[in-house]
Amino acid sequence: MKTYLPALLASALILAACGGESAPSAPPAASAPAAASAPASAPADHSHHAASEAPASEASAPAAAAATGCTVAVETGDAMQYNTKEINIPKSCADFTITLKHTGTMPKAAMGHNIVITKAGDMNGVNSDGISAGVDKGYLKPDDERVIAATNMIGGGEETSVTFPISKLSADGEYKFFCTFPGHAGVMNGQIKLVD
Repeated sequence: MKTYLPALLASALILAACGGESAPSAPPAASAPAAASAPASAPADHSHHAASEAPASEASAPAAAAATGCTVAVETGDAMQYNTKEINIPKSCADFTITLKHTGTMPKAAMGHNIVITKAGDMNGVNSDGISAGVDKGYLKPDDERVIAATNMIGGGEETSVTFPISKLSADGEYKFFCTFPGHAGVMNGQIKLVD
């Protein structure tokens, strides 16, 4: 019995850091879709990163995040899930802004989230290669050319945005958005689509 105690304590600590959930089974029902509004101050286009800070609510995954013009808000919290599995980007936009709101309370070192956009085939490589970069670099390899756009890694009560040119996407390409916090991308991912 004494040999099991350290393993049980380690498991309890890991579960506590992950909000006690290994993976969400079914997201809770949303009271309203994650409607987007333009950020208070338009973030600079850093091609990979742009940020600001503030909170949101954990909502379930509607079919696609509702874009308002050329911007969309995506929410997440202290569980490993976004409130959407699809972001539709109008082809008429020159630039597009994604705002990520973390509605939880856990710090980014314990339950940080970001949104990284790559070609679908690059998702696993970018995610794996970024682990050694650490939380302060958003678990992204510096200057990774496979990254189309990425928000900063944020914790509970924070907000971040990224603006990127739509010219980085092609209508026939397959693109993914995902969280690079270790262990999150398997469930925290979705599709990016260009729409008319």
